[in-house]
Amino acid sequence: MRAYIVSRLGQTALVLFLSLTAVFAMSRLSGDPVLLFMPMDIQAKDVNEFRQRLGFNDPVPVQYARFVAGAARGDFGESLRYREDAMGLVLARLPATLLLASTSLLLTFAVAVPLGVLTAVRRDGLLDHVGTVSTVLGQATPGFWLGLMLIYVFSVQLRWLPTGGIGGVAHLVMPSIVLAAFYSARIARLTRSAVLDALGEEYVLTARAKGLGEGRVIGKHTLRNSAIPIVTLAGLEAGQVLGGAVITETIFAWPGLGRLTVQALLNRDFPVVFAAVFVISLMYTLINLLVDLAYAWLDPRIRLR
Repeated sequence: MRAYIVSRLGQTALVLFLSLTAVFAMSRLSGDPVLLFMPMDIQAKDVNEFRQRLGFNDPVPVQYARFVAGAARGDFGESLRYREDAMGLVLARLPATLLLASTSLLLTFAVAVPLGVLTAVRRDGLLDHVGTVSTVLGQATPGFWLGLMLIYVFSVQLRWLPTGGIGGVAHLVMPSIVLAAFYSARIARLTRSAVLDALGEEYVLTARAKGLGEGRVIGKHTLRNSAIPIVTLAGLEAGQVLGGAVITETIFAWPGLGRLTVQALLNRDFPVVFAAVFVISLMYTLINLLVDLAYAWLDPRIRLR
């Protein structure tokens, strides 16, 4: 197990290195960021002085070497727009993203797993048909449309919830629902499929033949043996929520990491982009490591090497 964890941590370092290298290469193809922050009537000597101070006049290999050395220390330089430490800006936005992501994931699992199990157990019944329609609608409904409709109904018409921003529990309700709607639908459909497959296995038939209650058969034998694909998808969804809640954060003016990353990309604020990619890649790979470790706990037949 220790050798496996060390190996995966080495793979994590490689993934971070390749991700940052790819972003560095693409950032040099997006144009000159210096001109974005200079007045239109600025003189050429001032532009060159500013570029020299930021190191953009150096050869690309020199810039890359300086970038890699800084990344190893967690130093990605100063934001071109905010004139603050890039990593500091990213870490300041991280708690808001973690709060929104954790809330939406808890809501997702609380809804999706029971719904998937119930629709599988009640296959071809009314509950199964209602659940199937609900999951299809959940995947087909655009997040921006659902967010706008929730704002219109609960903020504009009923005035029960704030339209956006971060604050108390009320500010979390609508963004969490928007994020959880899509992911709940995917996990519920996968849970239904995995549980249906497990219900036809011989060990389930044997458990029922021994006279075990249906609740124990589903909870102890069926659900646990169906958990590996569910955990796999849940890990992928967690990574996507942490780094991809851009539309939701924009609609509800949520000051999270996804919104900051998009603003940095539009402004060609390379240091912030690098720091955000580093943090998101690190969290994503660590989540995948936890998912792999969960496999051995869920199924002792799996040996981690």
